[in-house]
Amino acid sequence: MLSTSKKILGWASQLSAWVPLLFLNVQGDQERFGRDVEPILIEYCHDCHGDGSSKGKVSLDDYLNHHQRVADKDLWHRVLKHLQADLMPPIDKPQPSDEEISVVTSWIKQEVFDQQANDPHPGRVTMRRLNRNEYQQTIRDLMGIEFKAYEEFPADDTGYGFDHIGDVLTVSPLLMEKYMAAAEMIVEAAVPRVSLEMAEQSFADDAWLTPENQPQATSRHSFYTPIELVRPFEIHQDGPYLLELEHEIRGDFDFDPGTCQVTVDLNDSPLIETTYLWQNRKPYQYAFPVQLEQGTHLIRFRLQPLTPIEEKKNNVDLRLSQTRIKGPTPQHHWIMPPNYDRFFHRAEAPSSPAERDAYGRVVLERFLQKAYRRQPDSETVARALNLSKVVWQEDGKTFEDGMAEAFKAILASPRFIFRIERPSTEPFQGRFPYLDDASLASRLSYFLWGTMPDETLLRLARDGRLKEQWDTQIQRLAQDERSLRWMQSFVGQWLQTRDMASVAIDARAVLSRESESMRESNRLRTRLFELFRKPESERTASENDELAQLRKDRTRLFGAVEGELTNDLRQAMQRETEMHLEHMVREDRSVLEWLNCDYAFLNEALANHYGVEGVQGKHMRKVSLPANSNRGGLLTQGTFLAVTSNPSRTSPVKRGLFILDNLLGIPPPPPPPDIPSLEEVDPDTPHTPPTLRSSLEKHREDPLCRSCHQRMDPLGLALETFNPLGLSRTMEFGQPIETGGTLITGEHFESVSELKQVLSTTRRMDFYRCLTEKMLIFALGRGLDYRDTETIDQIVDRLERSGGRFSTLMEGILHSAAFMKCDMKALTTSNSYPNQP
Repeated sequence: MLSTSKKILGWASQLSAWVPLLFLNVQGDQERFGRDVEPILIEYCHDCHGDGSSKGKVSLDDYLNHHQRVADKDLWHRVLKHLQADLMPPIDKPQPSDEEISVVTSWIKQEVFDQQANDPHPGRVTMRRLNRNEYQQTIRDLMGIEFKAYEEFPADDTGYGFDHIGDVLTVSPLLMEKYMAAAEMIVEAAVPRVSLEMAEQSFADDAWLTPENQPQATSRHSFYTPIELVRPFEIHQDGPYLLELEHEIRGDFDFDPGTCQVTVDLNDSPLIETTYLWQNRKPYQYAFPVQLEQGTHLIRFRLQPLTPIEEKKNNVDLRLSQTRIKGPTPQHHWIMPPNYDRFFHRAEAPSSPAERDAYGRVVLERFLQKAYRRQPDSETVARALNLSKVVWQEDGKTFEDGMAEAFKAILASPRFIFRIERPSTEPFQGRFPYLDDASLASRLSYFLWGTMPDETLLRLARDGRLKEQWDTQIQRLAQDERSLRWMQSFVGQWLQTRDMASVAIDARAVLSRESESMRESNRLRTRLFELFRKPESERTASENDELAQLRKDRTRLFGAVEGELTNDLRQAMQRETEMHLEHMVREDRSVLEWLNCDYAFLNEALANHYGVEGVQGKHMRKVSLPANSNRGGLLTQGTFLAVTSNPSRTSPVKRGLFILDNLLGIPPPPPPPDIPSLEEVDPDTPHTPPTLRSSLEKHREDPLCRSCHQRMDPLGLALETFNPLGLSRTMEFGQPIETGGTLITGEHFESVSELKQVLSTTRRMDFYRCLTEKMLIFALGRGLDYRDTETIDQIVDRLERSGGRFSTLMEGILHSAAFMKCDMKALTTSNSYPNQP
């Protein structure tokens, strides 16, 4: 009781010491607000957001006290972003000076967000599950096999535009069952169960050749078609071998009377001579001991039909599933199984129990370090070893069987499935500690490679030397070909190039808006369908004649149209965008070249599609554009133009929204419900369909829609000279396309080229900030909030000083507090996961 009283008195003493300081800080902050900030807000903001006004549901003076005011982080975060983007005050209202804006933004960051320029907040921490791609890459590097996670696991949820965000990567009971089943499947496929086995050559059904050494036309051979195939193979050592063959009869479900005779010879000596009847997926397996000498040998397969083809009722085929040559068979010729040395560093396990335990402990420690991406503690190794021993001590089980059982448990563990981060135990200066080296190794590796740390990173982390070699390791990982993964993943999700293969574009509908002949073709197609559906007894003679003529023209009416997006063209468009990023990263170009540049990445097909001359061949390469070209930069690339369109027409709204959200970082609020489509806005147009510009002008007459569409529409309409196929155009429904407009921030332009110039110069700070935010989200695997503002602002300032060099962006992120440090409280809360293997 006395001890408790002393503790209470001690706490009271400490409380009495810091409470006055707290009130002093609050009082000082309130005085600063009233003296420096509030007059600026009253002059420029209160007409709409104060003194009883709350336009956009925002009021800046509706607080009971100053403590309540500074506690509203979300509101002041919105205020900060609007000030930085010049969105508020509106362009037609009096504007504060740069000094006045700096006074308000500094107060928000320092007093409301508690940000310190020399000690930025690292932001919140989220424990992240490996997404499907990370899981697949990690299994490939850890286990040495290809595991098709995209087939075995459900699709990952997305957040903030990316599929590896910790907040949305939950684990359902069903997914946990799939992880456990995957662990079984992976270990069975990857881990050898014996230390020695016979050498083996094998080839599948598509490896057989014709007698003329040409590839076979098909791997399924009909009972009704004679065929002869051969397969040569090499033997490097004389001795006894085992030849194994597997055939499979694949008949349709319904019976077929077909029979055939099959013979298999080895070096002209018969091995198999049999007759096959109809079966439904029945395998036949054969094994022959043979004596082979060093040199080339030949297996010959023949199939001779025995049933006339006139009696055929259904399909029945034979497939040469597998052919294996094993040996030499004496045990002294046996070799280590494939993949064995990935897990075991000795030719065989010791026979002594004590030595076997010691060896098992080393094997498991090595595996655990790779799987958990950090040095395992002795308790974890001991639990895994005990599990292994239970198995290998059973009759008929091997040491390798025991290790495999432990590997399964490790792959199903939360410490493998999740990336769990910990703070460093080293002393630190400032408010926030660094992450420990193992956590940093994983962050760096999964960011740049999308997979687990390699041996070098794990060794440096284990030795506590990663931070001192941080720049060297960044350079090493960036120069590795695996760094292409992050570029393709980032651009694939940020700019939606992943969708290019599946985005639906109706070329005929698109081109009919630009071509009278295409509109006539579509009218005739519709007429053909009408006549075809009409019963013949109800058609007149003239209608029958009309239908006959339309059928003659069906090739013209239904054939491919010029400009249609073929698979090759879609792939070229996707690679164009990916290669643009690769070029900027490798050559350390300015990130502003995303918006405006005088080059593109093309092959012959894509160049012809864009109307660029002088490009030949299928390979993609950098091409300098003519001086008068309106191409160059993301906004005129086929991927952007296609994924931001509707199937049958362009969408200025989608394009404008995409630019606001993904390039400028100032998305408008979601639209209200029950908004009519553009086609429904002006249904009374008597003859010529309205252009999208006129439809949007009608749409903006609604006050509910005007505020958001004033932001989006000018951006999207500037791109109307490009249709959803990525083709240039000048007319729509016979009317010239107008592209001029004015941004909500006041900048005017007449063409897409002028818009690109505005975005890459006057509005470049918006793009710097947006790109920094997108990259930080991608690198950290979490969304951003007010705590990240100082980190973002510092990176943006460095980008501005460097002219937007890509290396500045990467260095800023990889050296930021957000990437390298942690908030102890947030980390402890987020990573409280069971410490189990």
